[in-house]
Amino acid sequence: MQLTSSPRPQQNLQEIEAQLQQLPDFRPQLVVLPEACLCFGAGDKRQREIAELPGVGPMQDGLAELAKRFNVWLIGGTMPLIDNVDDTKFSAASLVFNPQGECVARYNKMHLFDVDVADKTKSYRESHWTEAGDSVVTVTTEFGTIGLAVCYDVRFPELFRALRNAGADIFVLPSAFTQVTGNAHWHVLTRARAIEQQCFMVAAAQAGEHENGRQTYGHALVIDGWGRILAETETLQPGLATALVNTDSLHKIRQDIPVAKHFNRSKKVIHASTER
Repeated sequence: MQLTSSPRPQQNLQEIEAQLQQLPDFRPQLVVLPEACLCFGAGDKRQREIAELPGVGPMQDGLAELAKRFNVWLIGGTMPLIDNVDDTKFSAASLVFNPQGECVARYNKMHLFDVDVADKTKSYRESHWTEAGDSVVTVTTEFGTIGLAVCYDVRFPELFRALRNAGADIFVLPSAFTQVTGNAHWHVLTRARAIEQQCFMVAAAQAGEHENGRQTYGHALVIDGWGRILAETETLQPGLATALVNTDSLHKIRQDIPVAKHFNRSKKVIHASTER
C-alpha cells in the first residue's frame, strides 16, 4: 500500500480501510502498510506521547480489526511501541496480524535513519527518540515465510541474508524514503535485495508532501526473486501495487543459480584466510 499519512491515527486508519476496500477480486493474502502508517509528520515527541504498550491501544486494535474484517495477513507498517510506561524511547515496531486479527509477530526497526539529506528536512536523527531493534524476525504463513525489515534496513544486505537463512521467501519493507534518496536509490536497493537473496520483495511506501513539509518518494513495489518489478504505484497518491504471485516460482531460480550454497563456500574461504 502507498499512503500520504497524517499525524492523526484515526484519519490514517480510515484511509487504510478505504484502500482495503479496493482490493482486487482475487483478494491478496498479504497487505503491507508503509512506515509510520498511523502517525506521520507529528514529530518524535508526539510519537512518544501516543506510543502504546504491546497489545493495548487503539492503533493496534484498529489494524487487528481491519486484518480480520478483510481476511488478510496485514503488516502494520511501523507504529511507536513501548514496553514500559516509563520508557523514554519507543520502538518503531512493525506488527504482523493474521486473518483472524491476531498479532503474531513484532519486528523493531534495527537500523535507524541518522543521516543528512539535501532536502527540506536536511537532518534526520531517529536514534534521539527511537530504540533500535536487535532481532531477526520471520513469520511462517500458508503461502511462504515472511522476513521483516523496515525502510533504511534495505541498505544493509547482511540483514536480508540472515532473513533468507531463516527461511524467508518474501521480504516486506514498510518504508518512507525521502524524495532525494528515493529518486537515487529506491529501485536499485529493493531490486538488489530481491535478486541477491532470491526472494519476493513487497515494499510499501509513503508518498508526496506531508503536513510537516517532509517529502516522500512513493513508488510502492512488488518485486519477484529474479528482480522483476511485478507492480508499482504510478502516482504520488494513496493506492495499491498489487500482484498475483506463487512462491513456488522461487524454487527454480534457487535451483538454477544456487547462491545460498555458494555463499556458504565463500564463508569457508574467508574463515581460512582469517586464520592465516
